[in-house]
Amino acid sequence: MAHATAVQMAEGLRTGRMDPVTLTEEVYASLDAHGDDALYIETTRARAMTQAEAARLRLRAGHPASPLDGVPIAWKDLFDLKGRVTTAGAVVTKTDLPAAQDAPVVATAQRAGMVTTGTVNMTEFAYSGIGLNPHYGTPRNVHAPAGQLRSPGGSSSASGVVVSAGIVPLSMGSDTGGSVRIPASFNGVVGYKTSSGRYPMEGVYPLAQSLDTIGPLAQTVADCALFDAVLRCKDRSDALPADPTTLSFVIPDEVFFDTLSSAVAANFDATASRLEAAGARLRRIALPELSEITNLMGRHGFLAGAEALANHIEHVHGPVAAQMDARVVRRILAAESMSAVDLLVLQQARVRLMATTAAKIGTAIVLCPTTATTAMEIGPLEADQDVFFRHNGLTLRNTSLGNFLDWCGVSIPNGTDEDGMPTGFLLSAPSGQDTALMAAALGCEEIIRG
Repeated sequence: MAHATAVQMAEGLRTGRMDPVTLTEEVYASLDAHGDDALYIETTRARAMTQAEAARLRLRAGHPASPLDGVPIAWKDLFDLKGRVTTAGAVVTKTDLPAAQDAPVVATAQRAGMVTTGTVNMTEFAYSGIGLNPHYGTPRNVHAPAGQLRSPGGSSSASGVVVSAGIVPLSMGSDTGGSVRIPASFNGVVGYKTSSGRYPMEGVYPLAQSLDTIGPLAQTVADCALFDAVLRCKDRSDALPADPTTLSFVIPDEVFFDTLSSAVAANFDATASRLEAAGARLRRIALPELSEITNLMGRHGFLAGAEALANHIEHVHGPVAAQMDARVVRRILAAESMSAVDLLVLQQARVRLMATTAAKIGTAIVLCPTTATTAMEIGPLEADQDVFFRHNGLTLRNTSLGNFLDWCGVSIPNGTDEDGMPTGFLLSAPSGQDTALMAAALGCEEIIRG
């Protein structure tokens, strides 16, 4: 069932055409055949088979636990699974105590009958948009031309790859500055970043609590919508596909469109034209708040940086720092130049700018490219930290602005570049408008994909 969507699997399981035990066995067979040891940090085969067998009994009895009963899922390795150490992509965490219980969001998925296949690789401590990991390896981007290794995107790197490779239909990631939407863009899949507070964050290894959100990567928007419903203990999504002729989109005229690759720019323009041809209303607006955020960060530093330093100060100033990714250490330590005044300025500006941008956008959906470029070759990124940080900053630019404003967002594939690398088209809405955003994404996905 490689590349089957979660919705297709759910329908097959309900009708008896598919079997949860067989599907779970196929996940591990596909993983072995794929041959990339950098995908899963730990597989949970015994747990998965027990869950699949229980799902089989429920489905045969006609009593599914949820619409996704029996569907396999992978979890980024910052979600607690009972009895195992949550690594957060690091090796310095291996001596931490095992989790006493599943994270609440994992427990909800288990009650819904979903099958936990294991935890997948990520950037150490979720602190990069590129996706490199020197400890567990860097997952291979399956779209890379022959003989090349391209970035999988981060920090939910393997979450993007396991879906793109057809190993599982759903993988749960986290997004503090773009870590769901970037790997979705680089791997040609859908990624949904939720508004803060949509799901419980207990049992999720933190990077920057003010900005941390979680969300799924999947083959389709419908998969994300159904999974979102299940995690909120509903049988169906609140979002119905919106008629494109009823939708209003805005395209900000600042920041998002600086320094785009030619393919990203051309694919964005072509997608916007298709939406207009389908009857959607598109207008360009001035949103100087985006430049203001960029300038604030230039003067006062990054909100995520201050919180990451607070969370990891013992790591980066202790003997274990030598066992960490040097790029992650450097990025965390960069926040040491920030003052308490810097942090307060950023926090106060965030509240103000969330309100002013929401008022300007109203019920419209914001459009921009998910990332300014397609996935870059890994070699130069590993060879030179300055090259890495330059690309990392550009990769995170569009998505991190959304995190600062607590926008929810859905990245949908909208084409490829000359090397066959995917581009992403990002739909965003002000905080709390997840249902309206999902309705727009459901109604326009085929148009966006072209």
